[in-house]
Amino acid sequence: MSPVQTTKMTNYRWIICSMLFFATTVNYMDRQVLSLTWKDFIAPEFHWTDADYGTITSVFSILYAVFCLFAGKFIDWMGTKKGYLWAIFVWSLGACLHAICGWVTMQIEGVESIAALKAVEAGSMTALSIATVSVYLFLFCRAILALGESGNFPAAIKVTAEYFPKKDRAFATSIFNAGASVGALAAPISIPPLAEVFGWEMAFIIIGGLGFVWMALWVFVYDKPNKSKHVNAAELTYINQDTETDEDPKNANDEGPTISFAKCFTYKQTWSFIVGKFMTDGVWWFYLFWAPAYFSDQFGYKSSSGMGQLLIFTLYFIVTVLSIFGGYLPKLFVEKKGMNPYAGRMLAMLIFAFFPLFALFAQPLAMWENSPIDPAWWPAIIIGLAGAGHQAWSANIFSTVGDMFPKSTIATITGIGAMAGGLGSMLINKISGNLFTYAEGQGEAFTFLGYDGKPAAYMIVFCFCAVAYLIGWVVMKTLVPKYKPVVVEE
Repeated sequence: MSPVQTTKMTNYRWIICSMLFFATTVNYMDRQVLSLTWKDFIAPEFHWTDADYGTITSVFSILYAVFCLFAGKFIDWMGTKKGYLWAIFVWSLGACLHAICGWVTMQIEGVESIAALKAVEAGSMTALSIATVSVYLFLFCRAILALGESGNFPAAIKVTAEYFPKKDRAFATSIFNAGASVGALAAPISIPPLAEVFGWEMAFIIIGGLGFVWMALWVFVYDKPNKSKHVNAAELTYINQDTETDEDPKNANDEGPTISFAKCFTYKQTWSFIVGKFMTDGVWWFYLFWAPAYFSDQFGYKSSSGMGQLLIFTLYFIVTVLSIFGGYLPKLFVEKKGMNPYAGRMLAMLIFAFFPLFALFAQPLAMWENSPIDPAWWPAIIIGLAGAGHQAWSANIFSTVGDMFPKSTIATITGIGAMAGGLGSMLINKISGNLFTYAEGQGEAFTFLGYDGKPAAYMIVFCFCAVAYLIGWVVMKTLVPKYKPVVVEE
């Protein structure tokens, strides 16, 4: 019996997975600071409308999309250690820079204090000028944030492919991807209180500073599996079980042939991933960016109030708890049903594509006059279930990249898909912001399915969110009906 067979396997890959979880948590907390402070803290100072906020979120989304297109290629070129360090440094810097937007606005507008900003007559030319200047300043900071954050998922997915065999990748991805839910879960109970006590500026600085802590840890924690002193031969053999190699697992270091950026777009597998991300990422970002404003608009629960925080916490608690199982389900299909990883993933994704249909009931139950509980709880629970479906879907769609493409190109394809997701997010956030402002102005004259005004606008968006996943799945299955890995001639 060989030493590899008799030596107890190390489990350092889970330490690496925990670092990816931490990074993704920080990523989403940085992204959430604005959504949890704009309505109650920032908008009164700068006289923002829903359309202004919609512009900021949509521009962030399109910039994120553009940067993602190149971030993956950058990660593949730079390597996961240095590439990830650069990504989190840039986005943490961008997060902290938001804090100076108020001061710079006052300098440009010649206003001496925050109280003077708030006192400007709403609708006046001065108020419009303040709103315009501040929006552009926030857009600049969001651009830096988007540049850095675009590297997170390409790097994380590439690290997952380096440290986990195919059958475990969706589960590992669901664990680190749960950081998105945990970040969104921690945000409402930490960010509004920080903004309330120290000011919204300090909320950006404190949360943004967490990224620099992660950087200090990553320098010492990460090395490629075959170079890490914490990974023994038994674990390396387990990691490389999908790779045909000789008896020495340390020789399994080939990432496969490199695929040119342009050639990536010639594969149906790439377009399948693009469509899946484009149709569904915007739904998650809509929930992320607009849920706090929804509870404030619909029920009067500000994000700084105890009830507002509890509603958002409950929503993302449901997402967090249920979504982790999403990555484990295809593992069961592979190990218990004997399915190949891609087939197991697609079946799991079909199941999770039905979860967002719950969104169809969010607005009807929110308007339930005789509800036995506060009607606000219904959309919190329902959006939580829909969000859990998204996160489970997300863990599996990311893993399809590792099923189909060589390791050398995983970050590039992930970046291309993230670009498509960012484009979808830009569209849904811009359209939603304009729709909400228009519906509010029209009042009872704007109707949809028996609702009027802003509730009607929310119902329109919820309808799209409900069916987007099933549409995405059908197109993906049509493009790549069966497991078909990309074969590149070297």
